[in-house]
Amino acid sequence: MQDLNQLSRYLSLILRHKPEAAGISLDEHGWADVSQLIDGIRRSRPFDLKTLEEIVRTDQKQRYSFTDDHRLIRANQGHSVPVDVELDQLQPPEFLWHGTAERFTPSIEAQGLLPMGRLYVHLSSDPDVAVTVGARHGKAVVYRVRSGAMAQEGIPFYRSVNGVWLTLHVPAKFLERQAGR
Repeated sequence: MQDLNQLSRYLSLILRHKPEAAGISLDEHGWADVSQLIDGIRRSRPFDLKTLEEIVRTDQKQRYSFTDDHRLIRANQGHSVPVDVELDQLQPPEFLWHGTAERFTPSIEAQGLLPMGRLYVHLSSDPDVAVTVGARHGKAVVYRVRSGAMAQEGIPFYRSVNGVWLTLHVPAKFLERQAGR
């Protein structure tokens, strides 16, 4: 059997960044036709509905969602292609967290957090998750985001179906680098 992690990464590439890699298109809300997606992936590797359902079911980050009838699928967030994943604006908790690699800190501390090719900045409600995310790119640095203060200034926040908090930009004045992280 193929490595599901590798297939999940390829699925993420297709549904978040390059639907043309599988010869498909996404609708305005990021949905892709499941049968077209399977056919497109099959052009380069073995793939079927059972494998797709297994990827969605076992993905620890819950990156993907099906419609109730499993005819459409989309990535829950993380897109670099312009889609509206129909998120409701919500009041965030007082603090959220962002993990990054140490080499990015000079830019972050000057400009704040930017989406960097995605539609939104991704934030976590759990500082341990932020450490894990930051460590993917090198030595982890974690910032505490004063999200409650941001919301009081009118900066909108959204929460994806998998619990990731999203916003368009985090100005540097709302960031607090965490000691010992």
